Amino acid sequence: MAEIFLSASVPIVGRGTYHETADPFLIQKAVRELVVAVIHDHKIVWGGHPAITPMIWTICEDLDIAYSKSVVLYQSRYFEDRFPEENARFENVILVEAVQNDQAASLRRMREEMLSRRDLKAAVFIGGMEGVETEYEMFQYFHPAGKILLVPSPGGAARLLAEKLDSPDVSRLRDVDYARLYYTGLTQALDTDR
Repeated sequence: MAEIFLSASVPIVGRGTYHETADPFLIQKAVRELVVAVIHDHKIVWGGHPAITPMIWTICEDLDIAYSKSVVLYQSRYFEDRFPEENARFENVILVEAVQNDQAASLRRMREEMLSRRDLKAAVFIGGMEGVETEYEMFQYFHPAGKILLVPSPGGAARLLAEKLDSPDVSRLRDVDYARLYYTGLTQALDTDR
């Protein structure tokens, strides 16, 4: 079972200009379609974000998924007092020790542990802010041959990366057929690697 890393968040005002292109509904839709498309054949790994973790919990509940076999949630203990309540429902949360009084170093430690997983074969980037950009660079560092899929239509950092790196045509920037995007851009590639 190949592992797919999900880097996603809903941009907020006051953290750069990411929110200017972000559509929270499309971010939720893109995350949902990803889980539906890959969860039965691949494991999803992500760093707990307060907007994304509840989404994944709800989707897994809707699909009646066995969490321990299908998802891996990473959290830095730095945020322990702010974990979403859904964290307690997942049986497979990996808690990474915080760097005392240093949020940036704590996030870096968690991301290094999460992204250095040997079985990660692909990464999907949806919405997001500076953390998505950081995780994009880190995934490339740890998995230079890994499959990367930027989902630009929900906006945020993933759109900025797609505009900068993919030079996609305008229709791709607006494409909301996520099921097709994941099938052609992700599952077919992972299935040929088996």
